[in-house]
Amino acid sequence: MRVMSDATELEQTWFERFGGMAFFERLVDAFYDGVEQDDLLLRLYPEPHDLGPARRRLTLFLAQYWGGPTTYSDERGHPKLRLRHLPFTVGAAERDHWLQHMRHAVETVTDDAEQRDVLMRYFEPAAEHLRNDTGLPISSRRPQ
Repeated sequence: MRVMSDATELEQTWFERFGGMAFFERLVDAFYDGVEQDDLLLRLYPEPHDLGPARRRLTLFLAQYWGGPTTYSDERGHPKLRLRHLPFTVGAAERDHWLQHMRHAVETVTDDAEQRDVLMRYFEPAAEHLRNDTGLPISSRRPQ
């Protein structure tokens, strides 16, 4: 971390405090290492054998959310996370698996207790927000 005056440190984004884009790349890679082994979550991905595009989108979204470059919105528009996830049934089990992998990823990429707490205080309610237990079969909800 850079040495700064108190006023400058207050202006530092979480993106900078986490260590920039490299941090979010490591976080998302650690997360998807778990997802790749999770049949419950893999069935939600239109291309489960190529998670590269999903990794990139999540990396860009998280970097932007925490104060980094706006590449995600520049390329995809407003995040509209709930709307983007509606084609997939996201219930309690999916939420819990997602959180398990994200919690492990957070613990893997940082030993800093404050950073872990800040990240999980975002991820836990965000994961709950994306639940949409409509009961429709996934095959009938996926965009064609």
